[in-house]
Amino acid sequence: MFSVTVRDHMMVAHSFRGEVFGPARALHGATFVVDATVHRRDLDPDGVVVDIGEFSRVLAQIVGELNHRNLDEVPEFAGVNTTTEFLARTVADRLAERLDAAARGLCRIAVTLHESHVAWASYEREP
Repeated sequence: MFSVTVRDHMMVAHSFRGEVFGPARALHGATFVVDATVHRRDLDPDGVVVDIGEFSRVLAQIVGELNHRNLDEVPEFAGVNTTTEFLARTVADRLAERLDAAARGLCRIAVTLHESHVAWASYEREP
């Protein structure tokens, strides 16, 4: 299995509902390092998994849509706790749509959001 990973980052504001979140129920900021990885069983005819430049541009576009936003005000997230796990899935789903992963022969997409050097969450999916 071959893979390529690209990295970006984003800063968001959000709050959570539910006792389990304690002080994070109040509006707070979060800075995430975003790692996105795509996998292929074999290299394409050009000998690559994916064009790294295009992959980086697509990730930057997705991250840019969330960067410096209060996620509590994003209509598509209404009523949702925008946890690190939820955001990892959101980024992975958007990558699958925009990379046309299935057509490119990709067999897996994984996104990891690092909240800090000691905590992160990931989501993996098939195209």
